[in-house]
Amino acid sequence: MPAGGKADMVNKNRMNRAAAAMAAAALMSVALPAASAHAAAAAVTPRIDLKVLVVDDGGSSVEAITAELRDTGVPFTRVQLGAAGRPVINAALLADTVDGRPRAKYQGVVLPNENPFGEGSAEMAALSAYETAYGIRQVDAYTWAHPGVGLEYTDNGGYSGQLDGTQAAVTAAGKAGPFGYLGGQVAFEDNSALVPESYGFMGRPRTGYTSYLDAPVGSGRASLVGEYAHDGRSELVVTFGYNRYQQQFRLLARGIVDWLTQGVHLGQEHNYFAVHVDDVFAPDARWSKELNCTPGDYACAGGAGKESTIRMSAADAQYAVQWQQSKNFKLDLLFNAGAGEEWKAENGGTDALTAQLVADRANFRWMNHTYTHPFLGCVQDTTTVPWTCTKTATGAVNWMSRAEISAQIRDNNNWAAAKGITTDRTELVTGEHSGLKTLPEQPTDNPNLAGALADNGVKWAGSDNSREPAQRPVGAALTVPRHPMNVYYNTGTNAEMADEYNWVYTSRADGGSGVCEDNPATSTCLPAPLDTATGYLGYIVPAEARTALRHVLANDPRPHYVHQSNLAEDRTLYPVLDQVLDTYRSLYAPSAPIVNQSMKDTGVELSRRAAWDKALADGKVTAYRIGTAVTVKAPSGVIAPLTAPNGTKKQLLLGTADFGTAYAGNRSAWTGPELLQSAVTLKLPS
Repeated sequence: MPAGGKADMVNKNRMNRAAAAMAAAALMSVALPAASAHAAAAAVTPRIDLKVLVVDDGGSSVEAITAELRDTGVPFTRVQLGAAGRPVINAALLADTVDGRPRAKYQGVVLPNENPFGEGSAEMAALSAYETAYGIRQVDAYTWAHPGVGLEYTDNGGYSGQLDGTQAAVTAAGKAGPFGYLGGQVAFEDNSALVPESYGFMGRPRTGYTSYLDAPVGSGRASLVGEYAHDGRSELVVTFGYNRYQQQFRLLARGIVDWLTQGVHLGQEHNYFAVHVDDVFAPDARWSKELNCTPGDYACAGGAGKESTIRMSAADAQYAVQWQQSKNFKLDLLFNAGAGEEWKAENGGTDALTAQLVADRANFRWMNHTYTHPFLGCVQDTTTVPWTCTKTATGAVNWMSRAEISAQIRDNNNWAAAKGITTDRTELVTGEHSGLKTLPEQPTDNPNLAGALADNGVKWAGSDNSREPAQRPVGAALTVPRHPMNVYYNTGTNAEMADEYNWVYTSRADGGSGVCEDNPATSTCLPAPLDTATGYLGYIVPAEARTALRHVLANDPRPHYVHQSNLAEDRTLYPVLDQVLDTYRSLYAPSAPIVNQSMKDTGVELSRRAAWDKALADGKVTAYRIGTAVTVKAPSGVIAPLTAPNGTKKQLLLGTADFGTAYAGNRSAWTGPELLQSAVTLKLPS
């Protein structure tokens, strides 16, 4: 909520009509400077810089919009209201002249509410005059329903209070306008009956207000988001509080930015989802309900001789193909061919699973996961928990050699080629992400890893996002962080999943490990153990689907990873994926499909974002709009993310071409100057 919280909002809602009239008078007081500025700007088409001004009060709503700008590559300048020595918002801060042409330094303004400076503020007068003169739009990140923002008070057909579970809907104007990429429904999160999650106001529109998102109130409907056009200005009015992670904001975030920038801005946003299935062809060890550990794991006391494994069957492989076709979604199979050959030799010399997957090879994306899935880091001493790296007599760490690592990569690729399986040899995920640093046991990469990657042409190496969320170099290669899904590798049934989940997430008093008690900052204990017969489908699946969907809606291209065991026996993975995909497709229009891309493409995306973010931070990007022409200049070798309306053309050396690709109602692309050009030039539709 804005500064002051709910109490201030309630007090504001009690303001009388006289106070509203005073606010209107304050806005009218800026009419003369606005008209003067407009006359100056009208003499020549002004330049509008592609940057957003954010006035930040420290509230979660402004922070959410700021995060959206940052995470999608939209440049912005933030003014923190409570900071000592902050810049004063005045005409000089907002506009100037460049090469004799009036320049608006910001293409949009984000405020905590319609006027965070107070009545009669010179700063608000300067902003109002600026917005009027240059046609700049303003987002009111969170305000209350009152005539000053084009809405009736809530006591006239509206509502104020908790919004958890509210079933809102995009209006016809919203679908025709900034939220056309949505399917229609926007449900407010209600994850716990014990915790209030959303608070806000719904008001009936007055003259000048166009509702984009509304919800039922009594026998009618009232607005939660809408555009208020008045006095030559346009405000996007949001009358509920939110944070950057809540689904209701994530659904609207793209439209808020598109509305603010009038559909033309640096940065771009897509909704990504890829799922890596590790250990294909290899068996995975099974959890023991009796021992509360995994026999075969060095840390499982008493597990010797009690080992059991989980491995897909040919029927599981056939089901994977059928499921993909029914969901129009492709899985990535990360395979260990040598482990499969070992299994075959130990089981009568036949392997129906491998035969089936090879026969259906064209239905999947395939990726190298090393030949036999060994640990590629230091030689481990597993006599202690946690394990340690063994050392030579002189104290040097014993590392797996470059030749051994290289053979693991090469032999797996060669096996696949012999079977007619297509792989991209620039991609690799090592078993357990081994070879990369593993804290605390192995604080550095295996120094032989980078050379082995280079020997085999590997440019993209999968890493664990829970350990290393940032992309980084490994020699000439770059990592691609992957999200681990909370569907355990060592379980094949729903009951096993719930049992291990109980061990991890219940207190010692409830029979659990107590890990959640010992690490309250990162883990929350269940109030009671889950029923092992129903807990997986009833509790774990919805929770994991929400987490994965949150990644999908956050412009996060990082893939998720699971294991082949999750496609076997009870096929525990599919209920999670079904919920993610089905929910997504109910929320979004067909114009915004899930982007299901390869790991290499994700690696490229992350590396481009890093270069772009650095160029912005270094102040080396110049981008502006003059009429229907957009110009973008970035450092050599840095390509820019750009979003523009349908019908936009890119200027070539000779003629033009359609710009970008269509997504979510507009067009976007990473783009750089064409041959013999020093800048990107776009021609917007008239």
